[in-house]
Amino acid sequence: MTDKFAKEGLTFDDVLLIPGRSEVLPNKVDVSTRLTKRIRLEIPIMSA
Repeated sequence: MTDKFAKEGLTFDDVLLIPGRSEVLPNKVDVSTRLTKRIRLEIPIMSA
């Protein structure tokens, strides 16, 4: 059962995101959230 969990855990303070150019277009990003097999939200309400 312990194999399912990562050996190292990170928090928000452990990760630094550096702004930069991207080839990803905003309209190609999927921000939807699947709550169940049949319920899908098309807004990033649960992204954090």
